[in-house]
Amino acid sequence: MAPHAAGVALVLMLAACGTPELTVSEPHADTSAPATTPAPDPAAVGANELGVVPILMYHQLSETPAGEYDQTPAEFRDELERLYREGYRPITVSDYISGRIDIPAGTHPVVLTFDDSTTSQISFTPDGDPTPDCAVGILEEFRTRYPDFAPTATFFVNNDPFAGEVRALPWLAEHGYEIGAHTATHANLSGLDSAGVQRELAENVRAITAAVPGSTVRAMALPLGISPTDRAVAAAGSWDGVSYSFDAVMLVGSNPAPSPYGAVDPAAVPRIRSGRDTVPFDSAYWLDRLADQRYTSDGDPDRISFPHSLSGELAGQWADRANAY
Repeated sequence: MAPHAAGVALVLMLAACGTPELTVSEPHADTSAPATTPAPDPAAVGANELGVVPILMYHQLSETPAGEYDQTPAEFRDELERLYREGYRPITVSDYISGRIDIPAGTHPVVLTFDDSTTSQISFTPDGDPTPDCAVGILEEFRTRYPDFAPTATFFVNNDPFAGEVRALPWLAEHGYEIGAHTATHANLSGLDSAGVQRELAENVRAITAAVPGSTVRAMALPLGISPTDRAVAAAGSWDGVSYSFDAVMLVGSNPAPSPYGAVDPAAVPRIRSGRDTVPFDSAYWLDRLADQRYTSDGDPDRISFPHSLSGELAGQWADRANAY
């Protein structure tokens, strides 16, 4: 007799003898939440969330670089390999300036930024995928080899970005990249009055939000790194019914950025230029020197860990998350 049939027969026999019927229950799935792995001891990973953050600035990728801020695709791949090997993990400008840094314990945030919205940054194959040697294609290929690197970046675009490629901005937004403002026409803002600056930025924001409905533009990069006479209108303003308010205004600058929990000026966030060897204080220069200064995560995005000796560097607004050790 088959095992199932034997079990049924047994139940019938017991019922006939007046024995209470046995109930056979299906096993229940364990619906309890999985145990949460606690973050490591900050001291054990050398956490310092008051350390500096490299915000790298890129322009064009080309096999024959012409500008001092240009790289070959191979050089860009090499820099990504170095960042990964040295424990960096990408975040966006908005993640940085808001203090939303959620990366594994012992790793270091890096912000990849791209100015001028050139086709070397994103272009598409006939199938609609990023081309292999554009910046986004390289980042996406890197993702397949190193899933724990989780590439992202912030693209500061002008109007009609990427040679008018209408797929570009929606694709970037859909795949977790941030889109920032870079003025409508790449204007030198020091040559414009306040109304002209606001027009450049409002028109730019209008174009971005038209291409990606529902998006919010939270950061802008100053063209040429030059501020307008009235610095305030680079951060917030309005024109022709369009208002803008940026959480961060990015410089061209040549230094790593301070911790978002320390003495950061949101209206003047420095970046490190990444390009050819002729650029002084470039990314290679700083990456060689940041080991003892860089932000190191404790693995818990809800607290800010740092050695006691640095307590005076924490900005007061973050005091409720402080975890000095």
